[in-house]
Amino acid sequence: MSLVLTNAWVVTMDPALTEYRKGWVKIEGDRIVALGEGPAPEADQTLDMGGDVVMPGMVNPHCHLPMSLFRGLGEDVDDRLFRYILPLERKFVAPEMVRAGTALSALETIMGGVTTIADMYYYETVIAEVMDQAGLRGVLGQTLADFAAPDHANFDEAFALCDQLADHLAGHPRLLASVAPHAPYSTGLSVLERAARWHDDHPGSRVQIHLAETVPESEWAARDYGMTTTALAAKSGILRPGTVAAHCLLMNDADIEIFAATGASVAHNARSNGKGGRGMARIEDLRRAGVAVGIATDGPMSGNTLDLFAQFGPVSIFAKILGNSRKPLPAVEVIRMATLEGAKTLGLDDRTGSLEVGKQADLIRISLDAPRLHPIYDVYSMLVFAAMPDDVQDTMVAGEWLMRDRQVLTLERAKVMADALQVAGQFKAEMAAIDGAKA
Repeated sequence: MSLVLTNAWVVTMDPALTEYRKGWVKIEGDRIVALGEGPAPEADQTLDMGGDVVMPGMVNPHCHLPMSLFRGLGEDVDDRLFRYILPLERKFVAPEMVRAGTALSALETIMGGVTTIADMYYYETVIAEVMDQAGLRGVLGQTLADFAAPDHANFDEAFALCDQLADHLAGHPRLLASVAPHAPYSTGLSVLERAARWHDDHPGSRVQIHLAETVPESEWAARDYGMTTTALAAKSGILRPGTVAAHCLLMNDADIEIFAATGASVAHNARSNGKGGRGMARIEDLRRAGVAVGIATDGPMSGNTLDLFAQFGPVSIFAKILGNSRKPLPAVEVIRMATLEGAKTLGLDDRTGSLEVGKQADLIRISLDAPRLHPIYDVYSMLVFAAMPDDVQDTMVAGEWLMRDRQVLTLERAKVMADALQVAGQFKAEMAAIDGAKA
């Protein structure tokens, strides 16, 4: 079956940044077979986009999907991690809780125009089932950690779960398995080395890790190993093509050179980092060194939203503050990081991230009806500083509509919301018990 989207402002995000102001896109099966401007070719079905923007679906290269259920919980409590979050995780993180939180996040993701997402959490095969049902593309990482992980008691069990995930996703057209050591301090050098070997043994898999995120982490690496956490990760062999490292806030020039030399990529979590008071990553320096950087939301517990539009302002503004100028990280580069470069961080830029012949038909339609979007002098500036998730009208992955006219087609919205709120009710009761015990 062939489909042509006509009367569209086609923003391709290809390397040449080609735009077709009155353009069309032709799709056959799961792929783009032609696009251009002028008279549209014939197809089995033709849809008029009404002059709206048609662009690549966006890529979120780092989050923790089930943690949407922790959103806003204990927001202004200094010790919320130890007071609430860890006790709640120990008591409630189980397959059905993970399913409910992932479905809520998948619903938000589709409605926000994100078509590819990299997740790292627990019970990742359950997350894979929800992602498959939702129709999203993704890299799914089984977390390895030494702190009371809900789904493994030791690292042997954790690697067995990685094997299970890889088997579960073998041959899947949209979902890839990933090993996800939580961070150097929560795994140690030998586990990072083992994770690198696991990646070697599973061609086509990916690696995810938190890196250079906090001062205590940096102090630990300096004290115990006499090096930065980035240098320690490089020593383990975990930094390589196919690895995406989240945060990367505390990096010196040598650390940036390590990333450039190893081919590892970065997931930039500006909003989450800023909200936590942790600082601003040297994104301009990383990209100048040739490191691929994508824009990520982090988990909804930390950043509160899986809305990539909400990340764009902080991403651009932080770069301008560091550069003491309006010039750093112009809007077009922000959108490049959210699409083609974001796909590159996950090693998926050969199949998604831009609208090009032969690539997967992963695309979104942005309505231009809202007054706050006009006038449009620069489409990229509009997308970065004015557009919102509610402007996303349609979302497609691999030629299949996941949302049409703001109606998600692959998930039952009422059930997703009811399941999530049921878990939230359990959280509230447990928090009240914790507060009562500490009173």
